[in-house]
Amino acid sequence: MDSARRVTIKEVARRAGVSYQTVSKLLNGQVQLAPATEARIFEAVRELNYRPLYSARSLRSQRSRTLGYSWTPTPPDQANQILDTLLQSMLHAAEAEDYHLLCFPHHADATRQLDSYIRLYETGRVDGFILSSVEYDDPRVIHLLGRGVPFVAFGRSSAGLEFPCIDVDGGLGLQMAVQHLLALGHRRIAALAWPEASRVGENRLSGYLRAMREAGIEPRPEWVRRGEGRVAFGAQAAAELLDLPAEIRPSALVALNDPMAIGAVRTALRRGLRVGQDLAVTGFDDTPLAHYLQPSLTSLRQPIWEIGQRLICQMTDMLKGGRPPEPACSLLAPELVVRESTVPGTQGRPEDLIL
Repeated sequence: MDSARRVTIKEVARRAGVSYQTVSKLLNGQVQLAPATEARIFEAVRELNYRPLYSARSLRSQRSRTLGYSWTPTPPDQANQILDTLLQSMLHAAEAEDYHLLCFPHHADATRQLDSYIRLYETGRVDGFILSSVEYDDPRVIHLLGRGVPFVAFGRSSAGLEFPCIDVDGGLGLQMAVQHLLALGHRRIAALAWPEASRVGENRLSGYLRAMREAGIEPRPEWVRRGEGRVAFGAQAAAELLDLPAEIRPSALVALNDPMAIGAVRTALRRGLRVGQDLAVTGFDDTPLAHYLQPSLTSLRQPIWEIGQRLICQMTDMLKGGRPPEPACSLLAPELVVRESTVPGTQGRPEDLIL
């Protein structure tokens, strides 16, 4: 065939000895044929190097076969392993469903951000959206629900806002971390937390408070330090905690992400403390650096790859006419990976120490 000319579906049909409607239905997953007939059609597709014309397909189906996704940019000096894994997972899952992802900028201005979502949907460039970094009373959730725009989300919002979502039970994760430290004999346990406006942060911190109170320990106000989830804040907060009087000075701390935990470890080491013995530290996210840090970092691992796959599956099921999932929001449990920052001598055996 002349490579400069696009092969048509009718040419494929003539080569396979079937109608072009039959070829179209098979390639769109709308019909199941006899194995020999399907084999002839796919052989004709390969021989002729046929490629569907997606613009024509979109006009007929009223679908773009594209999903929109935006996220809050990461500061230039920070890697975002969670985002990278989520994107890779969603791209793989979307490709398997013959969909594409359209990634677009996240605007701090809420009105401009909402305009981007509505413009992309109403012009037919996307069939729906994947949301992440969902916060309390998230304007995107409220706006898309109000307009009946299809979407699924990685994360919950305020109580009363019901929509298809998948989330990690961060409260359970921090509860597991605190219970691990309590089992090691720690009683003065501090928390490095995010500002109160952070929905994810408050969910994770609730697990810390719950575990402490269930153990009969009321956390002191001095033990909860709030700030930006970066290494510098972790280092500063740990210094303040270690400067507390000996009778209330924490012997362990839980951080809401790995960068804060790494900052705390650095402060402890600079003061000559033995991390895991004089001060135990846990993180959250189990980033690659957690394993290679010296000492290695105990952290909570999120099932991010599974979440990316399930988000795309839920979205495409809805677009095929499926009903929203029940329950609307699925909660997945993290895993506690125990390493040297809480139990010295455990490096090298992480597979034995996932709780």
